[in-house]
Amino acid sequence: MRVAVVGATGLVGREMLKVLEERKIVISELFPVASQKSIGTSIVFHGRPVKVIGIDQAVSLKPNVALFSAGGTTSLNWAPKFVEVGTTVIDNSSAWRMDPNVPLVVPEVNPNSINADSKIIANPNCSTIQLVVALSPLHKAFGLERVVISTYQSVTGTGKPGIEQLEREEQGVVVDSPAYPHQIHRNCIPHCDVFLENGYTKEEMKLVNESRKILGVPELRVTATAVRVPVVGGHSESVNVTFNKRTSVEEIRAVLAQSPGVVIQDDTTGNIYPLPAHAQGKDDVFVGRIRRDESEKNAFNLWVVSDNLRKGAATNAVQILELLLAK
Repeated sequence: MRVAVVGATGLVGREMLKVLEERKIVISELFPVASQKSIGTSIVFHGRPVKVIGIDQAVSLKPNVALFSAGGTTSLNWAPKFVEVGTTVIDNSSAWRMDPNVPLVVPEVNPNSINADSKIIANPNCSTIQLVVALSPLHKAFGLERVVISTYQSVTGTGKPGIEQLEREEQGVVVDSPAYPHQIHRNCIPHCDVFLENGYTKEEMKLVNESRKILGVPELRVTATAVRVPVVGGHSESVNVTFNKRTSVEEIRAVLAQSPGVVIQDDTTGNIYPLPAHAQGKDDVFVGRIRRDESEKNAFNLWVVSDNLRKGAATNAVQILELLLAK
């Protein structure tokens, strides 16, 4: 198994390397790929230094699999070139997610969407992944009718620039080229990604469109508001769901308790509920604050938290690789 990691020096790329080590994926050759300024430097993998190479060289080496986390433009330009030499691409950008010929995969939810012809496989948006891991088993049990999501997203979702802006503002330093249009320190910004003509942001529409595709419910009623918060690591979501069938809090807990990748943390008497600080470094999706929506029939509220760099990106991509190996 010869694996290229494109974007190996970025936040998600480094996390991918860590997850590959942790999950003991047997790799005969690793090709870390990064931009021109990083070529020739080394990253450490399994305790050994490995030289960073350019993307054109990586294509010529014809790896079996390429894990991409280098942005949509890079993916659009280079993923087809890897495919041409026989490489299967697992892409973490938004470039291929809504392509009808490209599977959009969360292994706990729709592993069978991958087939022998799947040469490019899309990794969903971080907020979408944790959402559908929690909602998929509930949809199978009770039928989703409507979903309303409000996100509370970590600055790590913006990469190194987001972290640097928060850290510098905490120190009282003026940021010359900020990642956000407003200060993020001691603030919340209802603006993730760019605004679209319909008044929503791209991040909000990713939640809508990707969840429909992954769950296989193209007409599902979904609406979202995405908010950036001054948290380093871990996205949180307030999710209001309306079901087709009548159910109860107890039944919802019972379904989620048997669902792969889900951990219930729901004991308000002990102040136990999911927190991004506790989710950091873990691969699970944590669900709590499960309660009936007393204003709407067959509606319930959930609080869903996960590490956006792990399950929301790197771990999910490596799990897709494990699916390919199993197939």
